[in-house]
Amino acid sequence: MDGKDKEAIARSLEETRRRTVRLLEPLDDHQLTTQHDPLMSPPIWDYAHIGAFEELWLVRALSGGGVLDDDQLRVYDALETPRVVRRYRRLLDRAEAESYLAEVRRRALTLLEEVDLHADDPLVRDGFVYDLVVQHEQQHGETILQTVQLMPGRYLAELPPLPPFPTDREVGPSMVEIPGGTYPIGTDLHEPYDNEHPRHLAQLAAYAIDRFPVTNGEYLAFMEDGGYRRRELWSEEGWEWNQTFGTGAPEYWVKQGSTWLTTCFGCEVPVDSRSPVMHVCYFEAEAYARWAGKRLPTEFEWEVAAGWDPVAGRRRRYPWGDDPPTPARANLDQRQFRPLPVGSFPQGASAFGCEQMLGDVWEWTSSDFRPYPGFVAYPYREYSEPFFSGGFKVLRGGSWATRPEVARVSFRNWDSRLRRQIFAGLRCAVDLP
Repeated sequence: MDGKDKEAIARSLEETRRRTVRLLEPLDDHQLTTQHDPLMSPPIWDYAHIGAFEELWLVRALSGGGVLDDDQLRVYDALETPRVVRRYRRLLDRAEAESYLAEVRRRALTLLEEVDLHADDPLVRDGFVYDLVVQHEQQHGETILQTVQLMPGRYLAELPPLPPFPTDREVGPSMVEIPGGTYPIGTDLHEPYDNEHPRHLAQLAAYAIDRFPVTNGEYLAFMEDGGYRRRELWSEEGWEWNQTFGTGAPEYWVKQGSTWLTTCFGCEVPVDSRSPVMHVCYFEAEAYARWAGKRLPTEFEWEVAAGWDPVAGRRRRYPWGDDPPTPARANLDQRQFRPLPVGSFPQGASAFGCEQMLGDVWEWTSSDFRPYPGFVAYPYREYSEPFFSGGFKVLRGGSWATRPEVARVSFRNWDSRLRRQIFAGLRCAVDLP
């Protein structure tokens, strides 16, 4: 890469940091340093962890030097210091964290001037390690928003107004058919993350998949039909979760009279029947699909429906093609703070006609998080490998809170089947004869 490319890397690092700072600015010191739920970190931990990750990969890995001592660095290692104990550790306060991140960034940008982006070293070739650090920070921005949503009080004065809905569209439940065959899965491009690699072939039987994510209105029909009370709709583990937690609606929903309301960052608003359902765990998604006479898609089925172009005979990077996301194609980038009604993005349709597969809500799949054939951990094993045997399910597609650099057809998210704080929903599939 030439100097202009290094300038682009620096701009990407700086733009991502400005977004992180903007997300944290409304929080007072108590909100910033409090662990609001055992499932999530104090936001200040995420902030300093972003700096520690950058120190590891853009300072220590490239120069051997460091800013924090090793004991401090371990506090911000996600595996060494799990979420349940982070509030008991001595964490940097706001001023200390800001100073630390600024010093790490100063050193990282100084070293960037010396890095040979044409080198054979795969860590720096084509800016790989810089993409890794940028996308890592962007993912933590979404994590911070999950934590903020859990906090009491108001984060937003009001939700942004909805953009105009296409007036010439009639949107209703429908499915698209995908022929059986052998399809490429994953990627061999030199970019994060290791669990997306290597590209390999998968044999799929014919299936159909929902054109749109499941809406709040459709999910309400499941609830009103006794979905949470009907044992036959739930797996054994799902029923145990249902009975243990005694929920009867997605997270953050509350019923007042005959109206369902939901809380979005402190703003209480009526549940929009047209928008994708959000904040449901895997067990709820699985039960809904069974109630609808369908099932959850596998992650390979999801990827083919989202990315395969049967006319061109190749995989697209995004459902609509290879051009990057825009506001007309997908609800990404933390603009709306909620999903938008299905049918809002006809320009974002996949070649098969599926819509809103990137953005709005992460979508649960039936697949366990496992390595692809030929998987090699790189550049560090702790990102994916420890989670391959942990009972996690794969989510695909990204949410409204996902940054565009992370949103792509090949990206694999994963989480526990119990988690509801993530911005997750679902779409269903069925087998075809």
